[in-house]
Amino acid sequence: MQFEELDLHDDILDALYDMRFTDCTPIQEQAIPPLLEGRDLIGVAQTGTGKTAAYLLPVLSLLRDGGYPRDAINCVIMAPTRELAQQIDQAMEGFSYYLDGISSVSVYGGNDGIRYEQEKRALALGADVIIATPGRLISHLSLGNVDFSRVSFFILDEADRMLDMGFYDDIIQIEKHLPKQRQTIMFSATMPDNIVTLAKTILTNPVEVKIALNKPAEGIEQSAYVCYEPQKLKIIEHLFKQQKPERVIIFVGKKVHTKDVAITLKRRGYNAEAMHSDLMQQQRDDVMYRFKAGQIDILVATDIVARGIDIDDIQLVINYDVPHDEEDYVHRIGRTARAGKGGRAITLVSENDQPLFRQIERFLEKEVPKEPVPEELGEAPAYTGRSDRRQGRDRGRGRGRARGNDRARGRGRGQAQGNADGSSQGKPAHRRKKKSNKNKGNDKQQNTKQ
Repeated sequence: MQFEELDLHDDILDALYDMRFTDCTPIQEQAIPPLLEGRDLIGVAQTGTGKTAAYLLPVLSLLRDGGYPRDAINCVIMAPTRELAQQIDQAMEGFSYYLDGISSVSVYGGNDGIRYEQEKRALALGADVIIATPGRLISHLSLGNVDFSRVSFFILDEADRMLDMGFYDDIIQIEKHLPKQRQTIMFSATMPDNIVTLAKTILTNPVEVKIALNKPAEGIEQSAYVCYEPQKLKIIEHLFKQQKPERVIIFVGKKVHTKDVAITLKRRGYNAEAMHSDLMQQQRDDVMYRFKAGQIDILVATDIVARGIDIDDIQLVINYDVPHDEEDYVHRIGRTARAGKGGRAITLVSENDQPLFRQIERFLEKEVPKEPVPEELGEAPAYTGRSDRRQGRDRGRGRGRARGNDRARGRGRGQAQGNADGSSQGKPAHRRKKKSNKNKGNDKQQNTKQ
């Protein structure tokens, strides 16, 4: 389906035309029509399937049609990280280019007092769309800086990630400040029990849209080293001796280990920096800027970089720790082989992580090639897909197993036909030829919750 076939406002279609977006992705094709009808919706789709546009386009179209207060906050979008909030804000710029009078503001922590005052003024004036992280929004709510009494749209993006980060209570607290009559939209890459509970709490008779988890891009050369934990850094050094490290991301499971790995690599002469949630926003922005500019060769990061970050020329991704489910594995290695380019993804599999990696292989429906550990590093464990310790067995039986089987049965439906997230697109430069005149506004207003 093409965007022209959807009942979006002409000004939205003009922006999409100028941004060279013509074809809907599956999540957009299935989500936009019920959202335009004013239905609550829960969408299950991985990052990169175009879900940002799937909720922004219909909401902006409805706001453009009119019928919403000009002096109030009309839409609240929640995001788990500052990086994702910034990316949504960038997409908003492109999609709303021709929407004069519709304003937005991003609200997230880690900034100085000047930024906080700017957020406070924007909230007081009633920006149409608020894009916020939970912690920062709670701060403004507790100080009485914001009035949500006339909000019409409440959107949770990457809801599973927010709950993983411990924001469940914050989301419930924020939801209590919203009117009961509103349209609520939730997007999540997974559907664990806590997401189901949250959906039942805040959504009303929602439409459910599920897009199967995509397999990693064919251009990614995947391999693994089965090793003992103390051998991991030495294997990384061995890899870097074979090929000079440039445009490398090393994903580490815990932020404390992220710092340790980065420090060790720097001490051994490598141009590496750490990226984790303990850094101030200015520090995170600086690290990302220098990495994108090629001033940093190796980015050692937590999963904060696995989603919502667009860098097109990553040559190598190393999983220092095996991710806990298939989604995180796909997101991590998906940082490479982007924009039609090739790339490598190497996973270091310790004894206790073998069950996790076996589950990932089941989802991939293939065995990932195992590289031999260099002889000078000593013996390595055999790969059995099991752990001799109860901890390994218990982790291997985790939430990823049932979800992986479900996605394997429904694989392939979520192949993206284009990317309409707008995160890396410039502003529109010229307008398309208008469609036939339509008087859509009055009809749509009757279908939306006021």
